[in-house]
Amino acid sequence: MNTHKCDVVVVGGGPGGYVAAIRASQLGKDVICVEKDKLGGVCLNWGCIPSKALLKSGEYANFLKHADEYGFGLPEVNVNFPQVIKRSRDVADRMSNGINFLFKKYKVRSVKGHGVVKSAKKIEVRDANGNVTDTIECNNVIIATGARPRMIPGIEVDRKRVLTSSEAMIQQEIPKNMIIMGAGAIGVEFAYFYNAFGTAVTIVEMMPNIVPVEDIEVSKELERNFKKAGMNLITEARVLSAKTVGEGVEIVVQKKDGSQETLKADIALNAIGVQGNIEGIGLEELGIAMERGWIKVDKYLRTNVEGIFAIGDVAGPPWLAHKASAEGLVCAEFLAGHHTDGVNYKNIPGCTYCQPQVASIGLTEAKAREAGYEIKVGKFPFTANGKAHGIGKTNGFVKLIFDAKYGELLGAHMIGPDVTEMIAELGLARELEATGPAIFKTIHAHPTLSEAVMEAAAGAWGEAVNF
Repeated sequence: MNTHKCDVVVVGGGPGGYVAAIRASQLGKDVICVEKDKLGGVCLNWGCIPSKALLKSGEYANFLKHADEYGFGLPEVNVNFPQVIKRSRDVADRMSNGINFLFKKYKVRSVKGHGVVKSAKKIEVRDANGNVTDTIECNNVIIATGARPRMIPGIEVDRKRVLTSSEAMIQQEIPKNMIIMGAGAIGVEFAYFYNAFGTAVTIVEMMPNIVPVEDIEVSKELERNFKKAGMNLITEARVLSAKTVGEGVEIVVQKKDGSQETLKADIALNAIGVQGNIEGIGLEELGIAMERGWIKVDKYLRTNVEGIFAIGDVAGPPWLAHKASAEGLVCAEFLAGHHTDGVNYKNIPGCTYCQPQVASIGLTEAKAREAGYEIKVGKFPFTANGKAHGIGKTNGFVKLIFDAKYGELLGAHMIGPDVTEMIAELGLARELEATGPAIFKTIHAHPTLSEAVMEAAAGAWGEAVNF
């Protein structure tokens, strides 16, 4: 058995864990990261990164259907779907190997295995058979074990036909039809991808609209685009059961009026949320406080047990890689004795990478009104944006919500081309408490998609000149 000593042990090497480990090492701490699988966690290996590679292939597939509009007379295009999947896996592997390089660069040690927290001073590392291979003595522990797809009673996930996102990412054949249970970011991204390759997609969502956390106008715009693409959307319907039957799946849903319907398809995807990886890592034995299946933490990511911290998905929503990384930085800096104000949870952007893309930050119009704000709303469509016409992507709009009294930006909601790249401007604006006039008086380059942000802000003050 191997024994180690260090200042900080990070249990989990995902976007929260590896960032915390590197930052703590940069600040002078001796750090060991324990990871049972590949560095980078779900995000780099089975989530954020490889899924974006798939979505880019889906975008190209849709482009090829309309290539003649851009002046290309193409012969019949043959799809090598296994190569689409292989490229995605290759991208994931390159990114994971990049974390190995960063660990060497910043002198973070890595121990492979399943970490069990015995105390704030001791970690056991076990192999796949449960045998202890390493023990680590330390001063502090950061738990960053992430989350996994939530398992719902009645949904019999066999990972062959009733899938999680991991299996949906590595299918070797294009299914003829597919049912997606859940219309959050994961659900609609896979819906877009498979639809692009010709799969007949049905989405089942319990809430009245798909991407239900988004501003209602954004949700309705995405619904319009998905229906135009031929997808079947069933909202306000609850999944009662899902199981493999023969060479396909059967999904029983209950609709708003109480009636039931049995849906059939080749495969189904369970995309109904996530749950924290809290089991088998010593939390119960240490008495670490939990809340609704997540580790409870304070603004510095401290648990109720001195010396033990928790970050990322295991510490609760929002379940976003960049939230995990932000928490990792705060945690490392606090441990190193640096001043930190903690994570500004009111200013975390959300992005969905289907086409058209969706990006948002801050309050929706409905939430702003519920909070009692008198508001100004500015909205600018991409149909009035020159760059959007130039690239042939004019669906969607930018919608900005301002406090009418002080002019401060309360929320930004966008759907359209590359809006996930545009949201950072609005995040910075909110961080600096920028007003509407500050945004629209900032000169935006022409022609760019980001001019839609300037025009939406100007529209809230009645000063838009291009719409």
